[in-house]
Amino acid sequence: MSRNRFGRWLIAVPMAALAVATIYPLVFTANVASKTRHEYILDRFSPTESLRLENFASAWASAGMARYFANSVIVVAGAVALLLVVGSMAGFALSRLRFTGSRALFLGCLAALFVPFQVIMVPLARTMDQIGLMDTYPGLILAYVAQFLPFTIFLMTAYYSGIPREIIDAARIDGNTTYGVYWRIMLPLGRPALLSVGILNALFCWNDVLIALLMMPSADHRTLMVGVTSLRGQYSDDIPTFAAGVLIAALPVLLLYLFFQRQIAAGVTAGSTKG
Repeated sequence: MSRNRFGRWLIAVPMAALAVATIYPLVFTANVASKTRHEYILDRFSPTESLRLENFASAWASAGMARYFANSVIVVAGAVALLLVVGSMAGFALSRLRFTGSRALFLGCLAALFVPFQVIMVPLARTMDQIGLMDTYPGLILAYVAQFLPFTIFLMTAYYSGIPREIIDAARIDGNTTYGVYWRIMLPLGRPALLSVGILNALFCWNDVLIALLMMPSADHRTLMVGVTSLRGQYSDDIPTFAAGVLIAALPVLLLYLFFQRQIAAGVTAGSTKG
């Protein structure tokens, strides 16, 4: 066996094992969600024989997942929109504008990446309660923005730093103000990074349980992931229905990965290939 072929096998085998380890839980969950309760009790690992799609309808309607889904869409859309606006502006300012304290501000954003949410969750909850934003959509949106804004600023600053300075100088010569440079030049050039950061932030917000559970204590305002965790106790004797709820919650994430995997990879690597 040639050295090149051996090297390809050395990479392919671990990657194949990783792919199987990633796909198998989804296949297993889908198989369980298609079983009757009796089939699951007899043998949870055998292929389903009944293909019981009623479990999905039961999880969606009876467990209130439609409301949880709507809550998640509202919160995630608002948080991602605000993150992209603030993050892109801050990234442009920190990468291309020189002002007093800009370096310290960037280092502060970088340091915030290493602060776990558990450290700030108690003062955050108290502050939100005092200003009347606890158990509200704006409160959870602002909590997500506070948590994921340092990550967004860091990526957008790194991306904008790779754009040639000559482009900005040419825009200045053409009479553009600072806002004009951002709106007409930097924002269009930053679309790959914005798409990537937007998708990643959407995944972070959608999959979150801790922040949503802290900020939305009432049942009516639960997000989808929090609602799924509550299904475990509600349907402790009906695992197929619980598995159907898990699949419903995971479906939007899977669709994002399937349809935007190239854009995610291109956006993450674009900042490192410019210069």
